[in-house]
Amino acid sequence: MKNHLLIASLLSLLPFSSAFAFELTDSMNPQEKGLAIAKESERRDQGWQDATASMRMTLLNRNGDKSVREIRIRNLEVNNDGDKSLTIFDEPKDVQGTAFLSFTHALEADDQWLFLPALNRVKRISSANKSGPFMGSEFAFEDLNSFEVEKYSYEFLREEKFNGLDCYVSKLTPQYEHSGYTSQISWLDKEEFRPQKTEYYDRKGELLKTQTFEDYEEFLGQYWRPHKITMVNHQTDKKTILEWSNYKFKQGLSDKDFNKRRLTNIQ
Repeated sequence: MKNHLLIASLLSLLPFSSAFAFELTDSMNPQEKGLAIAKESERRDQGWQDATASMRMTLLNRNGDKSVREIRIRNLEVNNDGDKSLTIFDEPKDVQGTAFLSFTHALEADDQWLFLPALNRVKRISSANKSGPFMGSEFAFEDLNSFEVEKYSYEFLREEKFNGLDCYVSKLTPQYEHSGYTSQISWLDKEEFRPQKTEYYDRKGELLKTQTFEDYEEFLGQYWRPHKITMVNHQTDKKTILEWSNYKFKQGLSDKDFNKRRLTNIQ
C-alpha cells in the first residue's frame, strides 16, 4: 500500500472511495480474506502523486516529561514500487537540520539514510538495524516506510468494533527477516479501510507497542489522513504523539527532491 508515518510511512496510509463493493465470501479462507483486505486498502490509496505536511512530534517518558520536535514531511508516490519519503527536523536546535530519507521497496530491502548535522555526514541505515528507535521516539525505522502488500503474509481474525467503528481485524506477519516484530494485529474500518489501531508484537511474541489513529480528514474528495497518531510502548511506558497539519497534495515533487546527495543542504 502507498502508506503512510512517518511514518509514513505515516503519510501514505489511506484510502479513497470505492468504485465497487468489497465483499468477503464464505468460500475464502482466513489467509485469502486477510490478503483481500490488504489489497483493497492499497487499491484505495493510489493516484495522490506527492504530498507534504507539517508534524509535531511529542516524546513522553514514563514520568510524563516531554520534548517536542517540529518536523516537515514530503512524500512521493512511486509506481510499481514503494514510496519515497523525506523527514526534516526544524526544531529544537539540537536536532535542527536532521533529515531522514527513505525509499520503500515492495520485495527488496528498503533504503534509508539519516543526515546528522552534528557529524556533518549521511549515515546509511543497515537492514539489520531498522528495528531500532527513530530519533528517540517509540517509532522504529521500519515503521516509517510505506506499507506494501508484498511485505507481509496475512490472516483475517475477526470483525469487531473499535471506537464505535465496524472494523476488520487481521494478523500481519512480516516477511522481512530483520523485522523487530513477529506479527502485527491491524484494525481497519470497514467503510473506508482506514487504519484505526495496530498492535506490534516483539520477537518473543509479547505485546510491545500499540498505535492508534485519530481525527481523520478527507482530502481531494478521496484521500483520508489522520491528524493524530499515538504510539504507546507497553514495555517502557513511553509514548510518542504525532500531530499532523497543513496537508497538501500534488505539489509537483519529483525524484530530484528525494536525492540523498542533497541531504546535507536540505531546505
